[in-house]
Amino acid sequence: MLPPEELSDLTEVARMLAEAVPARARLVAPDGTQIEVPAELYEVLRDMVAALSDGLAITIAPHNTMLTTQEAADLLNISRPTLVRLLTDGEIPHSLRGRHRRVLLRDVLDYQERTRRGRRQALDQMATDGEDTGLYDLTATPRRTR
Repeated sequence: MLPPEELSDLTEVARMLAEAVPARARLVAPDGTQIEVPAELYEVLRDMVAALSDGLAITIAPHNTMLTTQEAADLLNISRPTLVRLLTDGEIPHSLRGRHRRVLLRDVLDYQERTRRGRRQALDQMATDGEDTGLYDLTATPRRTR
């Protein structure tokens, strides 16, 4: 789903949803019928509105959706050959349909989260190492270079 061209109304809805803390959210149908919405669904709807109001496109798909290698590569923002290498190395599970590799969306998302966690841990370790060795003290008062 692409965001609307005019974001002002959506931005206001996103702001109200972010500030609201409903005891129990309700969805009101065009005919006035009200349906109670579970907290998990409310959070998903709130996140969708926030993303759209930021001008981002969103996609909702079941985790058991099968992706082509190109779709998976696009999702991870990597090249298709890089994805194929990850599949061959066993980093992401895959199956073969004839000669074509297919990957489950959930496996791609799991890999994405694992790499995100790994990067976060590496950056945290670098910051800790920098503090321990006093690197931040060296740049506390910048030198004039011109």
